[in-house]
Amino acid sequence: MSQGQGQAPTGQDQDQVTGMVCLESELQDGQMKEVEVDEQKILLVRTQGLYSAVGSKCSHYGAPLIKGALVRDRVRCPFHGACFNIKTGDIEEYPGLDCLPSYKVKVEDGKVYVSVNKKVIHLVCRVSGVRHTILLIGGGPASLLCAETLRQNRYEGRIVMVTRDTLPPIDKPKLSKAMHLESASLLLRPTDFFQQYDIELWTQKEAVSVNPVEKTVKLNDGSLHYYDQLLISTGCRARPLSCPGSELEGVRILQSYEDAKEIHLSCVGKKAVVVGASFIGMEVASYLADKAASVAMVGNGSYPFERSLGPEIGKMTMQMLEESKVKFYMNDGVVEIRGENGKVKEVVLKSGAVVETDVVIAGIGVIPNSDFLKESQVEVDSRKAVIIDKFMRTNIPNVFGAGDVTSFPLTIRKDQRVNIGHWQLASAHGRVAALNMLQKQIKIDSVPFFWTVLLGKSVRYTGYGEGYTEIIFKGKVEERKFLAFYIKDDQVVAAASLMFDPAVARLAEMMSNGLVITKAQAQSDDLSWLQM
Repeated sequence: MSQGQGQAPTGQDQDQVTGMVCLESELQDGQMKEVEVDEQKILLVRTQGLYSAVGSKCSHYGAPLIKGALVRDRVRCPFHGACFNIKTGDIEEYPGLDCLPSYKVKVEDGKVYVSVNKKVIHLVCRVSGVRHTILLIGGGPASLLCAETLRQNRYEGRIVMVTRDTLPPIDKPKLSKAMHLESASLLLRPTDFFQQYDIELWTQKEAVSVNPVEKTVKLNDGSLHYYDQLLISTGCRARPLSCPGSELEGVRILQSYEDAKEIHLSCVGKKAVVVGASFIGMEVASYLADKAASVAMVGNGSYPFERSLGPEIGKMTMQMLEESKVKFYMNDGVVEIRGENGKVKEVVLKSGAVVETDVVIAGIGVIPNSDFLKESQVEVDSRKAVIIDKFMRTNIPNVFGAGDVTSFPLTIRKDQRVNIGHWQLASAHGRVAALNMLQKQIKIDSVPFFWTVLLGKSVRYTGYGEGYTEIIFKGKVEERKFLAFYIKDDQVVAAASLMFDPAVARLAEMMSNGLVITKAQAQSDDLSWLQM
């Protein structure tokens, strides 16, 4: 037992281990401390004079929450934005799947004691009996969170998850960042999880049509399936190249685990061209930089991420990859892919440049997977994204939407309708959809949070910066340590950072609490307001 060997308070449960972790006077309101009891690291928090204790590591990738942002009764992970209630341990914002363990805290004679359980209690049991059926189309985080939330709220009907993928739900953001990983290390839940919680998982199946009148979904194997409630969470597919030669062997897109594996195997020691200086394209180029014989990047703007993050940050990321021998062809595009014996040999650019290559990887955007809804009367927008309200409802009763395939009202932009392909938002959508299937009347109020990793450096982003007119920087972009505020109508609408944690996490919490951050605050040399 570390951090104090003092005698535990009387009346200790035999299934608990209690340790004195600090003096009551050591923490002030709004402060956190990482302590340890029975070799378990615990986050001790004091708010409004009261102590609480939860697990110390984020359930997403294990980041230390002691480095996160504590605002009121929740702590936000500094790395990827997951939020946890410090009193209950409940996950309140994603990514991540699991809540944190919470621990009993007692203050006695000026000393703070924390008790941990010796045994694990499973809160959800397998359910049986089939009366009501919820059909989830799609195998991503939205479907998974929907299924889990239904079971956590004691839904006892049938849950069926249909996915075109060969695997159960995986951690897809890793596919472009670590393309060599084995599938077992990518699974969000082990395969027996679905059996344990009575979730039917149908892989390698795809919806081809929906009939809301009959409440049926037809799959690509010709089978017809009835539902009482339906979730459309089919995500987006990678946009393919359409230039001459795009059908040649060696032209690839990144969409599935198999795609990532194939790109990795085909590029090691070979020449690679990445088309599209998007987040996916840049992450792929970054990953291949020390594995391929050469990597070339073709982008249609002056710098990567120019529209989303701005030219300064785009230029910095470009320089980072150039230092790792990635060659850039910007303000350019592919007009033809030439081959030999059916295999890629070179790409011809608009500028007239000809680049030799063995593999071409396209990262030129995505298309919502909504074609199967064509005859269903489910409303889609001009981009074919499924239109939903703040309760995840489509225009058709008992048909819900979630994740990248949807267009939804964004609270922090006065309910402006947006289509955002963020992992964190898809997870939140799934949870909110499940609660509204159960008539809970819960709205989606999440603040977007995104991250990208290039050569081991992580840029974090929160908010919604579309239409920003100015960027205010703290720190220096050229030194690769900065905080950027994106301004629109004299307000901060988004922020990005590198090596400036937990600033973006704290800003996300401020936005989540409805606080307006002004341009004047962003311009000020005094950032004490960011410590609120």
